[in-house]
Amino acid sequence: MTDTTRTGICAGRVVVVTGAGRGLGRAHALAFAAEGAKVVVNDLGAGLDGAGASAGPARDVAEEIVAAGGVAVAHGADVATAEGAASLVTTAVETFGRLDTLVNNAGFLRDRMLVNLEEDDWDAVVRVHLKGHFLPLQYAARYWRAEAKADREVAARVVNTSSGAGLLGSVGQGNYAAAKAGIVGLTLVAAEEMGRYGVLVNAIAPAARTRMTERTFAATMAAPDEGDAFDAMAPENVSPLVVWLGSAASAGVTGRVFEAEGGRITVMEGWRPGPSADKGARWTPSEAGEAASKLVAESATPGEVYGARGGV
Repeated sequence: MTDTTRTGICAGRVVVVTGAGRGLGRAHALAFAAEGAKVVVNDLGAGLDGAGASAGPARDVAEEIVAAGGVAVAHGADVATAEGAASLVTTAVETFGRLDTLVNNAGFLRDRMLVNLEEDDWDAVVRVHLKGHFLPLQYAARYWRAEAKADREVAARVVNTSSGAGLLGSVGQGNYAAAKAGIVGLTLVAAEEMGRYGVLVNAIAPAARTRMTERTFAATMAAPDEGDAFDAMAPENVSPLVVWLGSAASAGVTGRVFEAEGGRITVMEGWRPGPSADKGARWTPSEAGEAASKLVAESATPGEVYGARGGV
């Protein structure tokens, strides 16, 4: 079912991008379309805090792709619901005949210090980021498993969106950091479980100017004053890596997390065992404390939490 009328690294592939009405998601959708993909542009059209809904953002991006000569369809359902996630996959298959790549990107912020964080704000942010990754991934995985069991070739890709907040923590973003850390764990599990069906799963931790970051990190995210200077925080800088990870060219790369910022791509190496001590028997609390203190002194200093005083 390869489309020979279009060229590019993703020619003939069908790609779903969630949260694609603005920011990073919009940049990803446009970049995939420019590389020949047929794109399902999903966006609920909610506000920065997740309130409300509008069909406009998804429709506008789909129309922009079509106006540029690409192929796209808008999808406005809430992918943090089973119904919305199921319809996302159904839209791809019924409209374009297949699904090859899922890019999970939807999210919003409700920042508060832990002592002020309301339970509703915790639930809402974890829901959109973590559940909003899990459900589209689950329905896409079921589709690809069925394809593999029917002896049809599967070269599927999933690109999840974590964050530096999920890798290092971020002051005032306990809900967001926890959800983004959960996405890393989900990525690792999905990569292991879905590899047998021809599905590769990776995650990115991007740094770019979006509605979510341009207020929280205003100075860092500002565009340069000089018109010809490289705009390191432009969301379009992240999309080339996402497009490659979503293409057949990324064969063999799975279960990885990449930081992407400006012109830099970094493979994150995650938790690895550091200094260790084994008594060969049960420790007393005092012994355990003495051993732990010595091991901490021997270990590498952790990366600083975003927003920490004197830190990132």
